[in-house]
Amino acid sequence: MASTAVPSAAQETDLNTVRSRIEEVLTDFVDARMHALGQAPHGHQLAHCVREFVTQGGKRLRPVLGVLGWQAAQPKRDVPMPVLKTAAALELFHAFALIHDDVMDDSDMRRGRPSVHRTMALHHEAAGGPAPGRVGIGAAILAGDLALVWSDELLHTAGLQPAQLTAVLPLIDVMRTEIVCGQYLDLTATGRPDAGVEVALQVARYKTAKYTFERPLHVGAALAGAGEEVQAALSAYALPVGESFQLRDDLLGVFGDLRQTGKSVLEDLRDAKPTVLLAIARERATARQQALLDQLVGQRGLDEEGATRVRRVLVETGAVNAVEAMIAECHQQALQALDAAPITPHAHAALRHLAEGASWRST
Repeated sequence: MASTAVPSAAQETDLNTVRSRIEEVLTDFVDARMHALGQAPHGHQLAHCVREFVTQGGKRLRPVLGVLGWQAAQPKRDVPMPVLKTAAALELFHAFALIHDDVMDDSDMRRGRPSVHRTMALHHEAAGGPAPGRVGIGAAILAGDLALVWSDELLHTAGLQPAQLTAVLPLIDVMRTEIVCGQYLDLTATGRPDAGVEVALQVARYKTAKYTFERPLHVGAALAGAGEEVQAALSAYALPVGESFQLRDDLLGVFGDLRQTGKSVLEDLRDAKPTVLLAIARERATARQQALLDQLVGQRGLDEEGATRVRRVLVETGAVNAVEAMIAECHQQALQALDAAPITPHAHAALRHLAEGASWRST
């Protein structure tokens, strides 16, 4: 069911409409949960923190892809409320994952704002409480847990038919297992100079390609009753475009602009994250360049001057150009798979538009 993509401006308008409807579902749901917690003031403070995190920022990529998975197998353009609520539940699960990820990475910023554990530490400190850092971490873990509970609640109250729920739940379970395993791999590989390209690609596949692109598409398609052929076609598109998204993220994590990305361009280098970019640079580095990487990458006190020296090595070794070439190759693979996919013309156009953004974005 190949098609010609509609103009991207029109496609972005359609996607923005989907995002707006998802925003409404999320806001209505978390506000209702806040109201239900009105008699528990301490719980209310925690819930307020989750509400702020969920409703103030984010690309909504996973719920949008959930809706597009449904549209891939369903010619109707108007998205029913149960599909929107199921898609919004994916965003609440994503909030859980991000909040805990920031704790594990000891990240100061997320989406241009203080991360949840930093925010909660500041609240506790302002109230005169002891050990604000420890309390902030504990509170963030609980905030992530609450987002996970809300994700389940929204999914199970979405109004799905029994057959839809039966089809979707195993996919949700697999997605959750995959992201936990990918996060563990990222955690254990961080700071290891011997974590090569293959490990970095595995992290990219499980933390991003499968969790961000493949499984949301599968969930949406399952809601529409799609068979194995459609699901396989969506995987053939999602995995390379998801890898291109993560590879671009690796570049932005070092060369990006905080005002656009909302995250520091020093964190990946300070943490020695297992990225393809760093792995390629280490493989190609001269003895002098290797010594510089060993000295600076992974140093928690790395400053902008040191980061500039590392960036120079990433360019000189050809690692930046190599990652750009990998992005272009993944992008092309995704488009070829999309052109062969037996999906609706509208979903084809939207997924092509998203592939462009995933590969060549600046945020």
